[in-house]
Amino acid sequence: MAARIVIVGTGPAGVRAAQALVQAGHRPVVVDEGRRDGGQIYRRQPEGFTRSYETLYGTEARRAEALHRTFDALKGRIDYLPETLVWNITPGEIHLVAGERYRALAFDALIVCSGATDRLMPVKGWQYAGTYSLGGAQIALKSQGCAIGSRPILLGSGPLLYLLAAQYVKAGANLVAVLDTSTAREHYAALPAMLAVPSALVKGLKLLRVLRKARVPVHCGVRPLEILGTAEEGVRGVVAEQADGSRLELRCDAVAMGYHLRPETQLADLAGCAFEFDAAGRQWLPKVDGDGRSSVEGVYLAGDGARVRGADAAERAGRMAALAVLHDLSVQTNGGPGPGVAQLRKALVRYTRFADGLRRAFPWPEHEAARLPDDTIVCRCEAITAGALREVVRATGASEANRAKAFSRVGMGRCQGRYCGHAAAEIIAAAAGVPLVQVGRLRSQAPVKPLPMAIVEDAEA
Repeated sequence: MAARIVIVGTGPAGVRAAQALVQAGHRPVVVDEGRRDGGQIYRRQPEGFTRSYETLYGTEARRAEALHRTFDALKGRIDYLPETLVWNITPGEIHLVAGERYRALAFDALIVCSGATDRLMPVKGWQYAGTYSLGGAQIALKSQGCAIGSRPILLGSGPLLYLLAAQYVKAGANLVAVLDTSTAREHYAALPAMLAVPSALVKGLKLLRVLRKARVPVHCGVRPLEILGTAEEGVRGVVAEQADGSRLELRCDAVAMGYHLRPETQLADLAGCAFEFDAAGRQWLPKVDGDGRSSVEGVYLAGDGARVRGADAAERAGRMAALAVLHDLSVQTNGGPGPGVAQLRKALVRYTRFADGLRRAFPWPEHEAARLPDDTIVCRCEAITAGALREVVRATGASEANRAKAFSRVGMGRCQGRYCGHAAAEIIAAAAGVPLVQVGRLRSQAPVKPLPMAIVEDAEA
């Protein structure tokens, strides 16, 4: 009996993992929360939309089209489950919901390609309507064909900041400005590491050229102070401190913000995978070997859901994880089309070095957590302020993330800490005077996302 291999996700990693398994004669089950394949970076527009690849994806157009064509060719040779949420993982089984139908699906090998989400640092006023994450603003463009506002500002740091800005310009949006918290000095200092992947560096320079040609102001080294607005009318502007200490106030009707990306690790946590603290990135990551094996037998992690190294690296990591599955199942692959293990490992070393360079060029603004005013909302789901969280730490001595969560409700909302968890940990560490590693990480709980109340078991599963 053939082994049942399940892949979660149809971004770059998931598609290439499926391709490698099909080439080896397997028919994997591919589970996709989205309506169509592509993941976040290569998210496909809805059926009936006719915008060109160049308009949608800019410098990534050719890779996006190639990935979509690959998946289209695979559909007859895989069991594809779109619009299906993996809401829990137990030993040897994933638990699925599609619409209002639930079922459990057994697996012999599971490749989790869960991708990444925005990494966010709160700013006073970010709870006002019209404030989005960078990823959310990108989804609006790709899935709905619209900008988040008529005069938006993009705020934060990292490659996605500039990719989204260029995509908005190409789509005809009237960008007010790009506000980057990183400095030109940090960009230049990281160049040697980023030269590990020259093509990626060139893409970044092309994005800057798009912004210069469109005369979009780019301010580097800024410190966000406040998003102006009201609860009734939403966002109306942004206030920041410029690198020279001067005040910058800009009018706008929407803000998209984010500080690079964080791996989406909840499924890995529910699967029982061990985690380790990444001191350089100031975050907890699942343990994974060079080929994608987690600490749990039969569970593999690939793409940005394990390590954020970009779409090109994710494609290679997805194929690498699939080859590791085939090796562990003692399946002879005879090479087949596509790069082999040695070539993939060599490429991933380069992409890891490039990712290290990006982290230095666009650092996580860790020190801002301690400087947030007490009335700044940290957890938007539960409306918990920085002051309330600090008071919990002072009053109860709760310097561990889950204990502080129990007393304050930070991270108990709909997103389960996806968007507030990293900043909350920084605030706890600063208030308690302890190293960030000592704060630990929020434990994941099922369901990873809200489920319909009318859910019923699928009798045909």
